Amino acid sequence: MTVRVTTLPSGLRVATDEMDGVETVALGAWVGVGTRDEPEELNGVAHLLEHMAFKGTERRSARDISEEIEAVGGHLNAYTTREHTAYYAKVLKNDVGLAVDILADILQHSVFDDEELTRERAVIIQEIGQANDTPDDIVFDYFQEAAFPGQPIGRPVLGTAEVIAATPRDAIAAYMREHYLPSQIVMAAAGRIGHERHVSLIAEAFDSLPNGETHAAARARYGGGERREERDLEQVHLVLGFPGIAYGDPDYYAQGVFSTLLGGGMSSRLFQEVREKRGLAYSIYSFVSSYTDSGVFGIYAGTGEKEAEELLAVVCEEMMKVAGTLGEEELERARAQGRAAVWMAQESTSARCDKLGHHMLAYGRAIPPQETVARIDAVDAPAIARVAGRLLSGRPSFAALGPLGAVEPYGRLAARLG
Repeated sequence: MTVRVTTLPSGLRVATDEMDGVETVALGAWVGVGTRDEPEELNGVAHLLEHMAFKGTERRSARDISEEIEAVGGHLNAYTTREHTAYYAKVLKNDVGLAVDILADILQHSVFDDEELTRERAVIIQEIGQANDTPDDIVFDYFQEAAFPGQPIGRPVLGTAEVIAATPRDAIAAYMREHYLPSQIVMAAAGRIGHERHVSLIAEAFDSLPNGETHAAARARYGGGERREERDLEQVHLVLGFPGIAYGDPDYYAQGVFSTLLGGGMSSRLFQEVREKRGLAYSIYSFVSSYTDSGVFGIYAGTGEKEAEELLAVVCEEMMKVAGTLGEEELERARAQGRAAVWMAQESTSARCDKLGHHMLAYGRAIPPQETVARIDAVDAPAIARVAGRLLSGRPSFAALGPLGAVEPYGRLAARLG
């Protein structure tokens, strides 16, 4: 790992991961702002801003932006999460200067044209409608709301159609001025890149970022509870979860190994017991969503109405008994999956760039793959037992969408886990 980091006088951080054996560079801006930084009346503004950044600057139209990057065979995209927003490109090594110029342009000189905003509002409202029509997508928003009720981190990244339709141009521009500060941005790059030259490019291009003081987001307060919605569907979509573990927590890596052995692959306990042995679901898996100060651990399943009750009983049973029935062979298989994922990601410029930007925001430093692997290898049976105990100590969160006649009441479900 050849990561170097330079902090410019403005506070903007430039991080590079040089890979000599490739001809491309993945690069971008990782901004430490997301859904949890939004006031309720502007829920969805971070994602709306991400879209509008591509819709024209003082010297480029929306079409110019797409044509210029594609004229060199590159691509440009972005995404928004609950804690950060990323704008990234991938180009050949000789076209890094163009990519930097475009990124600097959209992040400093976007005009937020009214006509473009009207069109993009309509596009995002369609995106919200698509999510609402996709039950195995929207059920995760319901779960997040149950886990963090009444908080920005519990609200949907896309926002609501009503809020998006009413969000004015000035609110988007003000949100960008308030949050897109140099100290909140990491310019990450991985591939055939020279650090010193890249720092010079960034310093020259990013000369118009706003000044201001950063404002910490409200601390996440896990609550737990449930949200159900009866719909005429072929399947019941279920998410059951618990208070998870933050990035910097000593048990973060143990939580990941726990998730892998419980529901992380075809050999996992949930896949084997629920799908292979009982045929109760086509899709079932566990997942981890960690944040800087909190997190959630969850299990998703899509099942038939008649199978829902048995499936939930099996899921609760498997969750409860993991720590007491874990063998070394099973634990090593889960660790091996974690190690392989780390090393396989090292072969991708895009994966390494994304990880670099994320690590700089979450930890303030790049974590070498060797360190990550060592922490995975250090996860033992007592660590798994400790994590299981921590997860089960909190009030469960539950979301259900579809035909709910056979889905047991929340109180009975919680009692299974007590």
